[in-house]
Amino acid sequence: MLEVKTLDKPDERRDFPHGHLEAVHLTGCDFAVGTFEPGWRWSEAVGPIAGTESCQMNHNGYIAQGRMHIRMDDGAEAEIGPGDVFVCPPGHDAWVVGDEQVIAFDFEGQTAKEYAKAEEDRPG
Repeated sequence: MLEVKTLDKPDERRDFPHGHLEAVHLTGCDFAVGTFEPGWRWSEAVGPIAGTESCQMNHNGYIAQGRMHIRMDDGAEAEIGPGDVFVCPPGHDAWVVGDEQVIAFDFEGQTAKEYAKAEEDRPG
């Protein structure tokens, strides 16, 4: 079965302080685009919604615009920017670097289904 959807009309949008996530859901594929404004930090903007100390989502992504810093719970750190493709396992904090908004594409279906949702609102 052929399915096509446009990000111009996402299936859902989740707003959080200093950003939002738009997702499309297709059979076998959930895709998300995150927009993070200057001042966004996961532990301050999404952590209170998720109810965890650090982000427990896996991210397979691509940065289209802006720069983001990631710090893993084990202390490993990296800065990612335009053109970078990345895999980030659960257990991290992240924040926008500088004054340009970050646009990130996330190919990990869990993100499109659960990111920035309270635990009780996540699918079973």
